[in-house]
Amino acid sequence: MIGLRQRLRQAWHARHRASERHELNQRNIYIVPTRAGLAFIVMLLLLLIGSINYQLNLGYALTFLLAGAALASMHITHASLRGLSLHLRPVAACHAGQASALELQIANPGRERHGVGLGLQPDAGAAALAWAEIGAQGQSALTLTLACPQRGLHPLPLLRIESRFPFGLFRAWSLWRPAGQVCVWPAPEQPEPPLPVAAGASDDSGERRRAEQGEFDGVRPWRRGDSPRRIAWKKLAHSGEWVSREGSEPQAPPLWLDLADTPGAGIEARLSRLTAWALACERSQRPWGLRAGGRECPVSVGAVHLEQGLRLLAEYRG
Repeated sequence: MIGLRQRLRQAWHARHRASERHELNQRNIYIVPTRAGLAFIVMLLLLLIGSINYQLNLGYALTFLLAGAALASMHITHASLRGLSLHLRPVAACHAGQASALELQIANPGRERHGVGLGLQPDAGAAALAWAEIGAQGQSALTLTLACPQRGLHPLPLLRIESRFPFGLFRAWSLWRPAGQVCVWPAPEQPEPPLPVAAGASDDSGERRRAEQGEFDGVRPWRRGDSPRRIAWKKLAHSGEWVSREGSEPQAPPLWLDLADTPGAGIEARLSRLTAWALACERSQRPWGLRAGGRECPVSVGAVHLEQGLRLLAEYRG
């Protein structure tokens, strides 16, 4: 029976097609009584039976008064969602094992809304929802946390927006499958492995020392971010003036990161090593290229280049 319920739920969830925006209206808002609402209905039935048996006019009045309040509550609960519009901002990539943030924008064209919750479907209960109060003719932003345990391109999960305002007797909700994917990069290897030796690199210690130090042509005023090795400490000690030696920066040879050069039995471990190497090259601003699975990312450096390389690793299928 449990398997049948799961299959029916999956079939129902599959009916929701991905879309850029979700408009809540009469056709996509569902409403059912909560446990408290079911208990309230049972109480009304007991009150009605007692009033009939004992011919209590005040009992009839109380029963129908409470029933009218419950019907009004159902209408208010449904209206708390009707007319809202949901939009998802671009989802930032993350490394496997981390969490990605889903930033949602809720637009309200009408009166103010109270007790609007949003969460992932399937959920871990009401505590997993993020709640918001949306002002009249206003907008509100909510952030959900999406766990990303495995690398790759994953479709965005089904989202649920719901309300139990004002009395918690009814639960109104709607489901939305946002269009888009979340890119999960491989997790970098820890501890960070040393970079591979570039092909044709010189092993002469004097050449390496000159490459590290660079050639200085003069001095200039010190600027924030200058390396301590460039500061003219002797001049600072004599005159108290902060100046930096100016000259050509050391240029390391471009480095090709190839999946074929990574040792290891598992493909995930090899991809993690490439990820760690790419991050290390970016921190040192060393130009690097990437080859994996017949695809190639040309030699470059920078945030855009890093994102392209890590995306190539995330999409690797072997």
